[in-house]
Amino acid sequence: MSLYRDEAIVLRTHSLGEADRIVTLLTRERGKVRAVAKGVRRTRSRFGARLEPFMMTDVQLYQGRNLDTVTQAETIAPYGERLVADYPSYTAGSAMLETADRLTEEREPAVQQFLLLAGGLRTLAERSHDPSLVLDAYLLRSLSVAGWAPSFVDCSRCGAPGPHRAFAVASGGSVCPTCRPAGSVAPALATLELLAALLAGDWEVADASDPRHRREGSGLVAAYLQWHLERGVRSLRLVERA
Repeated sequence: MSLYRDEAIVLRTHSLGEADRIVTLLTRERGKVRAVAKGVRRTRSRFGARLEPFMMTDVQLYQGRNLDTVTQAETIAPYGERLVADYPSYTAGSAMLETADRLTEEREPAVQQFLLLAGGLRTLAERSHDPSLVLDAYLLRSLSVAGWAPSFVDCSRCGAPGPHRAFAVASGGSVCPTCRPAGSVAPALATLELLAALLAGDWEVADASDPRHRREGSGLVAAYLQWHLERGVRSLRLVERA
């Protein structure tokens, strides 16, 4: 059994026995890790609230055969305190944590996913943009890092220059008239422009978008996410849309 230290974001927790808890962490260097935090549910726990969802911590752990053990935890960024106080931010953040959990594997390094999640939670906590936009931007970028980058301009099948009006989830995004499969949808061009802006980090365009295009874009993002994860993200059902 070896001792190691890493930065981590708490994705979820489960009770274990009367006083312990299993925490699922997304770490910077080691990817997703499941660990036992002993005594964390006691009132006088030395960990306090540092091992709650949304918290970014500097943790020290012992590596075990199945579960690691948390021995120290120091707060880096208390995102949880701000997110739980605002329902739209809390639900958007919950969907981000669940997505990160689904897109990462245990003990498989995922530095880009870690950085994306940390940046997304920080943006939510700062409340500098609409939580729904922050969520959709995170979902699009995390899917891109996972190898499923959507196209919102050129045809995702043949590469024909766009923009194109048709969008096919199973085909990877926008499709030209020649490649358009049955079942494609035809979102507004402004909706596709919004999604392209979120993917590229163009917040000037995203913040100026119309609520109806945000709603339509969120539906496309949710469908695209569900297609690639092969099942829905439960937390998305609680997210408030404009």
